Amino acid sequence: MTHSSPSDPALDADTPTRPSDDEGVPVSLKIRERIKAARKRFHANDNIADFIRPGELEALLDEVESKMRGVLSSLVIDTDSDHNTQDTARRVAKMYLNEIFRGRYQEAPPVTEFPNAERLNELMIVGPITVRSACSHHLCPIMGKVWIGIMPNEHSNLIGLSKYARLIDWIMSRPQIQEEAVTQVADVLQSRMNPDGLAVIMEADHFCMHWRGVKDMDSKMINSVMRGSFLKDPNLRREFLSLVTHKKG
Repeated sequence: MTHSSPSDPALDADTPTRPSDDEGVPVSLKIRERIKAARKRFHANDNIADFIRPGELEALLDEVESKMRGVLSSLVIDTDSDHNTQDTARRVAKMYLNEIFRGRYQEAPPVTEFPNAERLNELMIVGPITVRSACSHHLCPIMGKVWIGIMPNEHSNLIGLSKYARLIDWIMSRPQIQEEAVTQVADVLQSRMNPDGLAVIMEADHFCMHWRGVKDMDSKMINSVMRGSFLKDPNLRREFLSLVTHKKG
């Protein structure tokens, strides 16, 4: 009688296999499997930079280009003879990975934090900061403005004015819905600055309403997050809202 050794493939026939880093495995699958192994999310508005290895973004660009060619083909567009669309798949892949969705694939921008040496404890308002994103439902543009209110304390970290714009752009450069985006902005600023109070207001146009569907050109969405003293102190909240409204007017 012969006995199967532990390495006999027959013993592993019913054992699920995991993709390896073999040459033929799509890079998107390699990244996805790392994320799953770490039990992390990879929703449209999540940052996955920690799971991307050197050189893989270039390979991912090639993969997205290939898939985009398939989309154009399924739309019955002759990219072989149409000079306007011959390079469209590559352009779209570069736009998604390197520009409008780069906040998913790149690490957070460097932000220098410095102590509140003068123990500032007065209302600070930053804005309007221009935001550009894409709706995660239809990948249509979202364009708008953000205003930030900060009530620091003596232990708060302060950041440079331009760094607000860099952090917000990093968050918005992902497929988003506005209700979640404004919360992500608040979470990042709260963790970096640790103020007594934080307020975020976002006002944006959604091209999924302008360009398709009801095609309403006038509708905007405005939402806000109030934390700490902005939530507890109605006078502070009114002061912030009145100053932002005055600037918007």
